Amino acid sequence: MFNQSVHESRSSSRDRTDDRESTTAVRLEDVTHRYGSSGGRFRSSDERTVTALRDVSFDVPTGTIVGLEGPSGSGKSTILHAVAGLLVPTEGSVRLRDTDLAALSDGERTRMRRRHIGIVFQRFHLLPSLSARANVALPLVQAGVPRSDRRERATDLLEAVGLGDRTAHLPGELSGGERQRVAIARALSTDPDVIVADEPTGELDTATGGDVLELLTDIGRDRAVLVASHDAATLSVADRVITLRDGRVDDDR
Repeated sequence: MFNQSVHESRSSSRDRTDDRESTTAVRLEDVTHRYGSSGGRFRSSDERTVTALRDVSFDVPTGTIVGLEGPSGSGKSTILHAVAGLLVPTEGSVRLRDTDLAALSDGERTRMRRRHIGIVFQRFHLLPSLSARANVALPLVQAGVPRSDRRERATDLLEAVGLGDRTAHLPGELSGGERQRVAIARALSTDPDVIVADEPTGELDTATGGDVLELLTDIGRDRAVLVASHDAATLSVADRVITLRDGRVDDDR
């Protein structure tokens, strides 16, 4: 589904060797996370807490799609947030390649996320007043990319996800599937090493969801992808499925 020009721009956008296929992009080691009654990270022994994750460990190599399944409250979203650097686990470590995210300051973690992590939300999270192209380019604005370059990059990505004729449309003028494609293009705008997706087909009908899954499969060829879902069709595209129950790994297949 991706056209060749986007793959070529990916190859030329970084000064790095082509050893990505054999690398571990994400590593969780003995990750435990407790939410306190105040809604923040666990800080005191007498605070009421909920343990969302318990001693979770697994790797996500580049070029691999890992699916997370389990009932609501099993810890899927907490894992995605930890991998994206949106929270620091109470115990254990989350490594992005060789970097322990917990060892970074808040600002450093934000910069790491903006550069190396793409996030796909279930409900799209597009800015309604911006065009599809402007939504895709938004992370590039934050990264300080010149306007002409980010416009070109956003246009290429929208063409790659089949929306070359929708670049000027507002989100309200797009279908649900088209909005999710814009969200995926936005997640790819900084050329990240890792994509995390939370119920990426949850708002879509079966046919449209199938198109999005095909797109995620293409993305997973040269990135690490972590997908949380209740949907069997979504999980079927994963190379590996981890089942969570009560914050623990219950099955790994």
